[in-house]
Amino acid sequence: MTTTAARATGTAEGFKPWARPEMAARLAQDIPEGWCVNLGIGIPLLVSNFVKGREVIFHSENGIIGMGGLQKPEELEPWLVNAGKQNVNLVTGASIVHHADSFALIRGGHIDLCVLGAFEVAANGDFANWTTSLTDGVPAVGGAMDLAVGAKRLWIIMDHTSKNGSPKLLERCALPLTAVKAVSRVYTNLAVIDVGPEGFEVVDMAPGLSMEALQAQTGAPLKRKAA
Repeated sequence: MTTTAARATGTAEGFKPWARPEMAARLAQDIPEGWCVNLGIGIPLLVSNFVKGREVIFHSENGIIGMGGLQKPEELEPWLVNAGKQNVNLVTGASIVHHADSFALIRGGHIDLCVLGAFEVAANGDFANWTTSLTDGVPAVGGAMDLAVGAKRLWIIMDHTSKNGSPKLLERCALPLTAVKAVSRVYTNLAVIDVGPEGFEVVDMAPGLSMEALQAQTGAPLKRKAA
C-alpha cells in the first residue's frame, strides 16, 4: 500500500476514519434545539437522520420548511422533492412556499445554519464547492452562494482529503471560490475543526488518530482549540 493510500484509509495509524453516517451523526449532535437548518446536497442530507429528541426545522431552498427524511420506495410521492431532486417527506406542520419566499428566508438571515459539502476550505474561512474547473463546460452554481452569505452560520462536511490523498483543508483555496470568510466549522472523516481568528483549531478527532497524523493530512497549520 502506498503512503497516500494508507493516509486515506487510516491504516498507517491503525485508526478508523469516521464513515459518512458517523460524520453526519457527529455534526447532528452539535445542532441545538429550535434551529432552522438548510442541508446541501450529498453528505449534508444525512444529517437529518441523526437529529433525535430535538425540534430542528430543516429547510430546502426549493421551497420546503419542515423537510423530513427520504421517502420509502413503497410510499413514493414523485412530485415532492428536495433541492437535490430526491423524494422526501414532510414533518407535521411543514410548509411549502414559493421559491422566491424560500430565498427571502435565506437572504433575510433567517436560516440559523447551513451545512454544505466542499472541494476546498481555507484557513480564513474561504471555501470552494461549485466547480473544479472554469473550462470544462457550464458549472453548477446552485444556491450555495446565497446560503453561504445569508445563513447565520456555515458548516462544511466533507472528506479530509481528495481521492488521490491531497489535502482539502488549505492555507488558501486553489479553486474558484463560492464565498470568502464564510465557514466557521468543518466536519471531516478525520476531525472536527473550527475556523478561528488565526486559522484551523481542532475540536475533535476520530478515535486513535494523533495530532501529528492529522497535521500530515492537512494543507495548513493546525492547533488544538482552547477549552
